[in-house]
Amino acid sequence: MKLFSLVVVAFALTGCATKQGTPNNTQVSRTEACKITSEQEIAALFDRWNQSLQTGDPHKVATNYAERSILLPTVSDKPRLTVAEKEDYFHHFLADRPSGKIDLRSMYLGCNSAVDAGLYTFTFARTGAVVSARYTYTYTWNGSTWLITSHHSSAMPEKK
Repeated sequence: MKLFSLVVVAFALTGCATKQGTPNNTQVSRTEACKITSEQEIAALFDRWNQSLQTGDPHKVATNYAERSILLPTVSDKPRLTVAEKEDYFHHFLADRPSGKIDLRSMYLGCNSAVDAGLYTFTFARTGAVVSARYTYTYTWNGSTWLITSHHSSAMPEKK
């Protein structure tokens, strides 16, 4: 009986030992090469976005956004998830010919991701209006370019 018990325990331990090196199907081991970036490179992404506003073309603005991204815009209560929804928003937003300027920013740089958050001011050439707002852009590196994954903008609550 002792021999039988020892064989069962040895067999069980052997089974456990052989499973240690086998990856679990629910966990996939993945290595990711990180894009080396700088605050200057990420700051230039706002400039790229702002320059796309100057074209007056909603499609060109929308190309700054990743396929799976969200726009929570300043002058609309509706979250924009699809390219068509973003283009619709920018079609109306661009009518007043906006131009943005960063007033204050804070950045976080990660592995193939970045966050640029702060305050910006928009001047609208058609109306002369000036709007101060808070913003947050999150970016992802897709292997060839940086794209916006989320963009939140909200007008400053205090009146000047």
